[in-house]
Amino acid sequence: MKAQSVYIHIPFCQQICHYCDFTKFFYNEKLATEYIEALANEINTQIGGTKNQVHTIFIGGGTPTALNLVQLRSLMQLIDTKFDIAAASEFSIEANPGDFDEEKAKLLKGFGVNRVSLGVQVFDDAMLEELGRLHKIKDVYRTVDLLKQHGFDNISLDLIYALPNQTVEHFRRTLDEALSFNLPHYSAYALQIEPKTVFYQRYNKGKLHRPPQEDEVRMYNILKESMKNNGLKHYEISNFAKPGYESRHNLVYWKNEHYYGFGAGAHGYLPGMRTGNIRPLPAYVKQAMEDGYPVLNTEEIRMKEMIEEEMFLGLRKMDGISNQHFIKKFGFSYELLYKDTLSYLRDKGWIMTDGDNLRLTDQGILFGNDVFAQFLLEEKDLSVVR
Repeated sequence: MKAQSVYIHIPFCQQICHYCDFTKFFYNEKLATEYIEALANEINTQIGGTKNQVHTIFIGGGTPTALNLVQLRSLMQLIDTKFDIAAASEFSIEANPGDFDEEKAKLLKGFGVNRVSLGVQVFDDAMLEELGRLHKIKDVYRTVDLLKQHGFDNISLDLIYALPNQTVEHFRRTLDEALSFNLPHYSAYALQIEPKTVFYQRYNKGKLHRPPQEDEVRMYNILKESMKNNGLKHYEISNFAKPGYESRHNLVYWKNEHYYGFGAGAHGYLPGMRTGNIRPLPAYVKQAMEDGYPVLNTEEIRMKEMIEEEMFLGLRKMDGISNQHFIKKFGFSYELLYKDTLSYLRDKGWIMTDGDNLRLTDQGILFGNDVFAQFLLEEKDLSVVR
C-alpha cells in the first residue's frame, strides 16, 4: 500500500507541557536509542527495502530535537535510506526554541530538512513557565537567527491564544512580536483543555480560568486582521502563510489524502483504512522489535466515512471544497447527498458557495464544530447516490 506523505512521531520531551495530550515521554537517552531502533524495524517491515517516493515528510512530537546529536543522525539516516528525500517537496521537523545548536542545524540541513516548525506559543516568560515550557523569549530570537544563518528560510512559528488569564491586549502584544520576525508561516490555535493534562486537572478543580468566550472571538478576529495586514494568506482555520509557503504536509490531511504514520501513537491513513499505533512507549518498542507491526487498531474506511471526512476536513481550508473535485472523487455532487444540510447551513449564514467551492463564512468558522457535525451520515443516507 502506498501513501504520498509520511509522518514520523518522536515522543520525547525535556519537560511535559501542561496543556499537551500528544503521545510524549520524558527524554531518556537509553530509551530514545531503543526507540530509534524500534522505529527502524517498523518502517523496514511495513514499506519494504527500496526507497519510497513521497511528496512530504514530517517529523513531529513530542520534541524531535530533544534527541541528542547521535540519535538525531540515526533518525536522519533511517529516513534517507527509506525515502527519496530529494523527490519530496517538503521535509519538516517540529522543534522547541532553545533545543537547537549549530551542530543540529547543520545536520538537519545536510539531510535535506527544508522546513522548521517552532513551538513558541506565547511571548511572555511568566506565561511560558505557567504553560510548562522550558524556553524563554530570548531563545526564540536566538533559534530563528541560528536557523536563518544555516539557510532555513521556511520557518513556521506556532502560537496558542485564549490562555489562562490572558487578555485581548496581551494577545495583541504577543502577535505583534511574533509578526516582527516576518516569517513566511504562522499557526495559532485557541487553547483546548484536554483530558489527562495538568490543565485539565486544574480546570476541574476550579484553579484554571480561561478568558471569556467573547474575548477568545476578539483574539481570533485580531489574529486574522493582523495576518492579512502583514501579507499572510488565511488558508486554513488556524494557519496563515505567504504565497507558496503553505504547509504542504498539513494540506495532505485537510485534502483527505493518504499518509503513513510511524512511531508510538502515530496514525496513518492508507487506501481503505486508518491505523493507530500503540501509545505506551515500552509496549510500542517491544512490539515493533518483535514483528515490526506495533499497530493497536485498524479501522476500515467505507464510503460513508470517506465522504464525511472529505467534508469536514475540506471545510477547514479557507478555499473550501471544490464540487468538481468531489464529483471526480466520488462520482456525484455533494449537493445531491447534502441538499437539506446545505440549505440549513446557508440559512444559518455558516456556509457559502464561492464559484465551484463550498466554504465556511466568517461566522461559520466560529461555529466550525457545529457545522462539521451536520455532515455526519447514516448508512441509509447513501441510498440517494446508489
